[in-house]
Amino acid sequence: MKFGIFYEQQLPRDWEENSEHQLIKNSLAQIELADELGFDYAWVVEHHFLEEYSHSSAPEVFLAAASQRTKNIRLGHGIIQLTTNHPARVAERVATLDLVSDGRVELGLGEGASVTELHPFNLRFRDKRDVWEDAVKCMLPMFWNHGWEYDGEYFKFPKRAVVPKPLQKPHPPLWIACSQLETIKYAAHRGMGALCFKFVNMESSRAWVNAYYNTYLHHLEKLADYQTNPNIAVVAGFMCAETDEEAWEKADGWTFFQFALQLYGKEGPFEPGSVNFWERYQEWKKTPQGQHRTGSELIGSPDTIRQRLQDLADTNVDQVILLNQAGKNTHQDICDSLALFAREVMPEFHESHKEQEKWKVAVLAGEIELEDIDTEPFNITRGRKPTKPSTKEARDMVAGGLGRPDSEVVSGG
Repeated sequence: MKFGIFYEQQLPRDWEENSEHQLIKNSLAQIELADELGFDYAWVVEHHFLEEYSHSSAPEVFLAAASQRTKNIRLGHGIIQLTTNHPARVAERVATLDLVSDGRVELGLGEGASVTELHPFNLRFRDKRDVWEDAVKCMLPMFWNHGWEYDGEYFKFPKRAVVPKPLQKPHPPLWIACSQLETIKYAAHRGMGALCFKFVNMESSRAWVNAYYNTYLHHLEKLADYQTNPNIAVVAGFMCAETDEEAWEKADGWTFFQFALQLYGKEGPFEPGSVNFWERYQEWKKTPQGQHRTGSELIGSPDTIRQRLQDLADTNVDQVILLNQAGKNTHQDICDSLALFAREVMPEFHESHKEQEKWKVAVLAGEIELEDIDTEPFNITRGRKPTKPSTKEARDMVAGGLGRPDSEVVSGG
């Protein structure tokens, strides 16, 4: 098993003048420490206009800075929003990051989480999957074709040389964000790694891992001629301390992660500055839902976390991504947690990763046949899904996100 760390760049109120500056500097220091400790990945999100929940709107800039302070850790876009970025600009930025990092980029691709993010770019929430697929078809061949042109459903791109090219050939490893667990099958269908939230128990984990690989083996349908990346990574709330009680006290605000995103999805968009999300969170934490612990969090002593990780390892999850920068978790607690985990827990799971790789090779070769388990009993919805069908309308994006000059601008809705 490999391990990553995860950054939303959360910044709950109240803020001071230098709060964002300190947040970024602390995050860079944490990634530098993680690299020294032997962690495998650092994942950074892209979100827009989600104050308090995520102040990470330019992950390519942040990851470029991280690349110059680290040597080995993989630098993950978890994810780039293909719906709010022009495909050519994504290709250019990712290739440049791959060059400055000496080929350490992991490329996660996503659609965007809410109307708060998507509507300012003149994109309907219901259209995001169709736009995403067209963007993938337009963008990925730019990595391996010197000259490339595209005429798709949403994007038109005249023949140009998109430079530079990434150091990794033909492109960095590809991943899909799976905020809905059912998207795990879709990621396999498209031949990309699945970035998803931690499963609630061992039975759920086995069902989704089996579904992923069975879909990959029997229902693979790529959107372009890219290199596939069969992998499953799960994100889990994390804090490691000497005792379970101490860990929970230090990670008291980690569920701000799920609360704030759900609030944006259900009630947003909000008038800027009109809602104190941290205060709303304090109210929510008093409710039965806010006090509920799933038992799947990686929060506790080394022994507690070791036991829960072993369940994931037994179901052949490839990577666990630790969500440590959440709520008002302090910089010192985050660093201490990473160091304790790296010293007491991580080495044994790193050592066993070679067995996971052997298992995967056998599965992909058809030497091991996985049981086809019904995933519906384990299909927990964590985010908002479109309730209306795609409009299939060609649209112009503000700032050139969509590249069809012959389409008419349509107001969001």
